[in-house]
Amino acid sequence: MPDTALLDGDVLSTVEPDAGGAQVWQRLGAAGVLRAQYRERTPTGLVADPGRLAATLRAVDARGDNGITLSVLVQSASALPILAAGTGPEFDQVADGDGEVALAATDAGAAGSDLTGLGTTVDIDGDSVRLDGGKRWVTTATRAAYFLVLARHRPGRHFTAFTWVLVPADAAGVRVTPATTTLLPGAGIGHVEFSGVRLPASAVLGRQGRGLALFARHMGTERLAGAQWAAALTSRVLAETREALLRREIDGRALWDHESVRQEFAACLVRVRALRALHESLGERVVAEHDATSAAILKASIGLTADEVLSRCARWRGADGFADDGLQLVRAEAAVFGIGGGVTELMLGAIADAAGPLLEDLRS
Repeated sequence: MPDTALLDGDVLSTVEPDAGGAQVWQRLGAAGVLRAQYRERTPTGLVADPGRLAATLRAVDARGDNGITLSVLVQSASALPILAAGTGPEFDQVADGDGEVALAATDAGAAGSDLTGLGTTVDIDGDSVRLDGGKRWVTTATRAAYFLVLARHRPGRHFTAFTWVLVPADAAGVRVTPATTTLLPGAGIGHVEFSGVRLPASAVLGRQGRGLALFARHMGTERLAGAQWAAALTSRVLAETREALLRREIDGRALWDHESVRQEFAACLVRVRALRALHESLGERVVAEHDATSAAILKASIGLTADEVLSRCARWRGADGFADDGLQLVRAEAAVFGIGGGVTELMLGAIADAAGPLLEDLRS
């Protein structure tokens, strides 16, 4: 098992700076880092180790490619844990870095948060299954070896009407189209169509009808990982911004010496430190107790912190922020924090619903 030093970045020191997401994933798998992110494997998937997951994301974020970090996050926090609920050899292949897996949950033409409205269907008939439908904005879609597809196996919106299906990317009837966006290119984002895809019954992952329950079990870990990445990204950007403020001058004085700048910078630093303290304190509740409210707090905190901090940093960089790799691009890419895994407004609604118990907890 790799030690903390490897998880803090040494394991990626031999990967070329311009390496793609597949190479980064392969290196993490070959070094044992991907497996080391988890404490145990259970019939319902993997149980994450919050500290090791955070260390992996910090190491990947340090490379400065938000798309690659997103792809590692989604696979580490959601896709790989769900894949572990299966019994085939695919988990070992992905965990060892010999292939990637894409989590295909959001349907084409449907709101991302409305999973019970899925139109993608799986017909389970004896020894075979047939899959039809489409998924959009799927991370790692353009390079995945497998797709984890959430599909409807019977009509209705009841949570027992949905099942996971593991689909090889090269199966007949699977078509991948790269997403038309210039943002997050390292994520391999694409749209996927499944047209009459026929697979053996063993392609059904986990128990039939337990798809949404399995998804919900691991969604909290993805929200925790999002907070960990947001803290790493904003910390890195603040450090880079401070160096720029020390170098840049107005009227013969470094921008850093202007009290208004120092006050605003300090406020950003407080927000980021609070976000890190929050994910460190709530991590165990999320992974061990599956506390949905704690996961919602983390997710909402990302949306309320990341854009504010990155916006201020981008403003301080002036015109340089609009360079091809400038902070305005980073800010645009970081908008995924407030959308992916549940929009901030939905998270705030869930927190308001739990206001009573949360207030009692604060007073205890």
